[in-house]
Amino acid sequence: MSHRPSSGLAAVSTALLAMSRHLEVRDVLKTIVASARELLDAEYAALGVPDDHGGFAQFVVDGVSDEQWRAIGPLPRQHGILAAMLRDAHPERLADVRKDPRFEGWPSAHPDMSDFLGLPVKDGDETIGALFLANKRCSRPPSSRGAECGFTEEDEELLSILAQHAAIALTNARLYERSRELTIAEERSRLAHELHDAVSQKLFSLRLTAQAAARLVDRDPVRAKGELQQVALLAAEAADELRAAVVELRPAALDEDGLVNTLRTHVQVLDRAHTARVTFDSRGVRALPASQEEALLRVAQEALHNALRHSDAELVAVSLARRGQGAVLSVTDDGKGFEPGTVRRAGRHLGLVSMGDRAGGVGGTLTVESAPGKGTTVEMEVPGG
Repeated sequence: MSHRPSSGLAAVSTALLAMSRHLEVRDVLKTIVASARELLDAEYAALGVPDDHGGFAQFVVDGVSDEQWRAIGPLPRQHGILAAMLRDAHPERLADVRKDPRFEGWPSAHPDMSDFLGLPVKDGDETIGALFLANKRCSRPPSSRGAECGFTEEDEELLSILAQHAAIALTNARLYERSRELTIAEERSRLAHELHDAVSQKLFSLRLTAQAAARLVDRDPVRAKGELQQVALLAAEAADELRAAVVELRPAALDEDGLVNTLRTHVQVLDRAHTARVTFDSRGVRALPASQEEALLRVAQEALHNALRHSDAELVAVSLARRGQGAVLSVTDDGKGFEPGTVRRAGRHLGLVSMGDRAGGVGGTLTVESAPGKGTTVEMEVPGG
């Protein structure tokens, strides 16, 4: 085993720890494949998760460039050696896969492979994947390469250990994703009920009040005017309820994509929807406690809403940067600005109170700098964890 970069229990432990760090199925698959290729010192590694239609729902490779992978074409079908591993559920160790009678060839852009080691990945009696390696690296020159340079029985034992733990990691990742999907579905169901109870009642009242106003227009214009004012009030309340519900839906994206990607996507949507240019920049941000990430997202949304609705800005810049163990969010616009003290005294808070409450609620701080004609900067810092 002198050809292997690392060997024994330490190498196996490293591979297993790498697999246990991830919860997303795709990340788990990539880690399994990369760990197997490194552990057994092979040129190529792949793991396919079969679907119910003779193909693969997911197929992850390591050792093949993105350009080469695109040139290879569609995902492989369940045929040849891959089908045998999935069907018969036993290892395949071959000196030259091309000479096996089950070999059915591969696309022209596919790398040339010879020695082959593959194992099914099983969860109990169910085969949930096929893990295989090809082209064992060898210190001998290519011209003298022989069977002794291929995969060994010891390699098969190591891959068997890895495959068993891969099954656990993949099953856990699937359970995690399913649990997350159920949580999101439950949250959306809850919000749907709230939306129905609150907004539908407002809309029902709105309709009745509008009908009353219509009947009064000719015979009592003064009362009709009062009813129309009530219509405007109810419409505003309904709009507020809808806006609150939409905002409540956004943390699902936060859980799925993380703070940086969620903010980037939100900014891109706003940039397309508004005449003002909206940009986003992120520098070195690490994962933060969930409550701090949600607070940063909420404050960013509120600050962006203010800038785009009230400032007449041409440019709104959002940045998120690491600061110590935490992070600092900045939303800056080049708009008309305002006098914060005057706004507070007039009772028009522009969300400043709620933003401050959100920052304070997670141990953070909020500062707002603005002046008439000088634009506005909202900055929030959180301590991390």
